[in-house]
Amino acid sequence: MAIDRLIGILSVLLREEQTTAGNLAERFEVSVRTIQRDIDRLCRAGIPLRTARGVGGGISIMEGYGLDRTVLTDEDRGAILAGLRSLDSVSGTGYYRQLMERLPQTEARAGDDCVVIDLASWYGPAIAPRLALLKDACARRRLVSFTYCAPGGESRRRVEPCQLVFRWSSWYLHGWCRERADFRLFKLNRMLDLSVQDEGFRPRPAPSPLTPAERVYPDCLQAAVRFDPSARWRLVDEYGAESFIQAPDGSLLFRRGFPGREKLLRWVLTFGEAAEILEPVELREELRTLAKKIWEKYDS
Repeated sequence: MAIDRLIGILSVLLREEQTTAGNLAERFEVSVRTIQRDIDRLCRAGIPLRTARGVGGGISIMEGYGLDRTVLTDEDRGAILAGLRSLDSVSGTGYYRQLMERLPQTEARAGDDCVVIDLASWYGPAIAPRLALLKDACARRRLVSFTYCAPGGESRRRVEPCQLVFRWSSWYLHGWCRERADFRLFKLNRMLDLSVQDEGFRPRPAPSPLTPAERVYPDCLQAAVRFDPSARWRLVDEYGAESFIQAPDGSLLFRRGFPGREKLLRWVLTFGEAAEILEPVELREELRTLAKKIWEKYDS
């Protein structure tokens, strides 16, 4: 919509000292001609814009002019409030709540409280200080070190931190691991003895931390599992109602790919006697052997 684009252009001009029609056209995915018409509309609306041609020229707001009113729409304000509330759920400092109070106050709208995003985790008391420490290290470009607990064992890591990422219901640090000579995602609640070093570093060109889920959890092993009807809620919750079909006897037939045998075995074991692996056949024998060892341990 034109009004949304006008607000967007004005927001850019308030943040940046100067820009060009070409940059605005690329950012808002319209033609330069459209941007020129938008600039004319803003001028007619009383916003004193200055345009300069040639090398070093561009569009800017005239020096000394300030806006007394916010350029945010009600929808913009609601989205910002939801985002700030979500960050406040893990900050542990109240900083974002204070920031919300500094936003221009308008008449409360019903939509302002319609969205609540809680980014806190079960490890809230431990995660908040780690987030603050790592955020500071990212901003100041300081090396961090920690002991990392992974399925393959514990190891000491030195990492050049880039970003904090909330994904898969957990917080991660994205950074360059000097021990692995590559970018890695590190789960915050697996970090022990975290510390920020005095050593700085130059930022490296970093890939996106949002790797597609299929690359992180590839479907290397196709499995078929039969579940008792009592497990229906978990299958729906974890994989969706389309992940299984109901057999005539009431049991649930589940088929899906897993990254490997250990991931599948650990998951199936959490269901106890309510799950039975059908395929791959060799895992049935492996699970039988594992169950026998568990029984012997408790039998003794």
